[in-house]
Amino acid sequence: MYHWINRNMLGYILQEERLFKIFNNSLTKTVSKVTLSLVGIYAAVKLAMWLRVIVLTIHRDLRGLYYLTKTKITMALHRRRNMTVAKLFKKTVAEQGDKAIFFYQDEVWTFKRLDSFSNKVANIFTELGFNHGDEVALFMESRPEYIGIWLGLAKMGIVTALINTNQRKESLIHSILTIDSKAVIFGTELIDAIDEIHPILKSRRDLKFFSYGNQVKSNFPHHDLNELLKEASDADPININSGNYEDKILYIYTSGTTGLPKAAVIKNCRFIFVATGIGNSMGFGSNEIIYTCIPLYHLSGGIIGSGQCLLKGNSMAIRHKFSAKNFWTDCIKYRCTSAQYIGEICRYLLCQPESAVDRAHNVRSMFGNGLRLNIWKDFVKRFNIERVLEFYGATEGNAHVVNVDHKAGACGFISQILPGVLTDLFYPVSIIKVDEITGDPIRSANGLCIRCRAGDSGEFVGKIITNDPSRAFDGYANQEASDKKVLRNVFRQGDAYFASGDLVTLDELGYVFFKDRTGDTFRWKGENVSTTEVEAVIGNHLEHVDCVVYGVEIPGCEGRAGMAAIHDPEDKINLSQLLIEMRKVLPNYSIPIFVRKCQSFTQTGTFKLPKVTLRNQAYNPTQVSDPLYYYDVKSCQYLKLDEKIYSQILSGSLRF
Repeated sequence: MYHWINRNMLGYILQEERLFKIFNNSLTKTVSKVTLSLVGIYAAVKLAMWLRVIVLTIHRDLRGLYYLTKTKITMALHRRRNMTVAKLFKKTVAEQGDKAIFFYQDEVWTFKRLDSFSNKVANIFTELGFNHGDEVALFMESRPEYIGIWLGLAKMGIVTALINTNQRKESLIHSILTIDSKAVIFGTELIDAIDEIHPILKSRRDLKFFSYGNQVKSNFPHHDLNELLKEASDADPININSGNYEDKILYIYTSGTTGLPKAAVIKNCRFIFVATGIGNSMGFGSNEIIYTCIPLYHLSGGIIGSGQCLLKGNSMAIRHKFSAKNFWTDCIKYRCTSAQYIGEICRYLLCQPESAVDRAHNVRSMFGNGLRLNIWKDFVKRFNIERVLEFYGATEGNAHVVNVDHKAGACGFISQILPGVLTDLFYPVSIIKVDEITGDPIRSANGLCIRCRAGDSGEFVGKIITNDPSRAFDGYANQEASDKKVLRNVFRQGDAYFASGDLVTLDELGYVFFKDRTGDTFRWKGENVSTTEVEAVIGNHLEHVDCVVYGVEIPGCEGRAGMAAIHDPEDKINLSQLLIEMRKVLPNYSIPIFVRKCQSFTQTGTFKLPKVTLRNQAYNPTQVSDPLYYYDVKSCQYLKLDEKIYSQILSGSLRF
């Protein structure tokens, strides 16, 4: 019996083992099949998604590639012929002659008139002993002569620094002296600003001063450019053909984290590339009449706008200062077919009462940056705009993108057909992950940066390639400031990328949407505001009391409004007096819209003030127990901000 039981148990065990093996093999095969099926489904889904991206974006990508290729071919020809802006303008004058280049108030400037005026400027400065490579500061409000002056200087190889007309005192002194300026040319409408700093300038450098405009009294000696022009020759300057493709032509100032403006280098090749690239993307020929109320010291107005005239033969109507009331009536008056904008301009125009002029103009296209998604569709519908070309790019940088297909809210695109492959081959710009508080790149274990995927936010960067105007980073007049904008070892060991300092978001189709600025700057009224500059002004006036300045959002407004949190536990600070002092030295756009009188500040472990916390709390009186104030534009003073005022801000009935 014992042996019989053992034999049967053994048989049972062997049978169970055979059944288990069969089951195990069957299960393994089933799992393998399921795994393969899931992998196949995943691959099919990913392939379908990729094919969907191709179908939806191939037309856009090919269009962008066409514009880029066309621009690069043009640049290659100009490089081969060693062209400059001055040389190309002479070619345009020969083709356009008596055609109008500028409309200003009731004046009409022809190409020949601008050529003659700029020749006189060149000959005046030649006779006064200025030479190729010298640097001059230009401080004047927008008008045709503004372009005529720097163009004339460019004809003899002088580099002109285009200074923001809002600068005053220390920032103005810095802007003039941060370059190797030999002279200052100023409009007489700004003589008070120069008069105020003249003694300091003369004590630091031997400068010549030139005025242009109506005769006014001054407390310092200067040359009257109006009088010199009367006697000057309008013949081509003898050294007009001596300039080179890669010579510097302009400095354009941009705010940075140092608190004072930085002079970005603009070479002839960069001027030509930026103007030609936007012109090609817009499809401009030589029959456009462009309206601009953007300051000519800006990249947008001074290069992108005027470049369409100087290089392509288009016309431009110039208004020295933006007026929402007169924007469309000006466009009608000058028969404009296109117009420039920044985001705030579009918002101000939408806020105007509806009228017959809204659609009575001939403007069918607009180009610029900052048109927000929440007003984009309303804007183009109300004013009958057929095409908006939104673009993005830092003044000094090499990272630019263009919204070539009118995608609402997007400032450009990065191809997603073969991301990281096609873009690196044709136009190497990218978005990398960063710490949104510090702005520092987030790196992987191998020390390289991480590309953002669809839906992520990150910093926009562009690969630096020497001798390619679309990829070069010419930097600033200050080398140390230039070095701080270069990221190294980004995607490969030894590579270098320009860091824009701007946060953008990428969607699944590769459209890029501007989000915010990193670091110690924010954008308001179309201008970059340096928080450290404003903090320094407030701190100096209040005897170095703790103060933090940051940008806060206002519903319906482009950019961020300035807000100052000041340590004032005993409520002793006189905001009226502080406002007077700020208005003396700060541009209007830098003056904080909101003020918070803090009872206390909690410092971090590294003795930094809690800017992020304060920014998040903003100006909501239900969340902030400290006294809050807002800048009332009608009375030009700080008034108490309560829940009623806060509601008006949120609803848009209280405007800034």
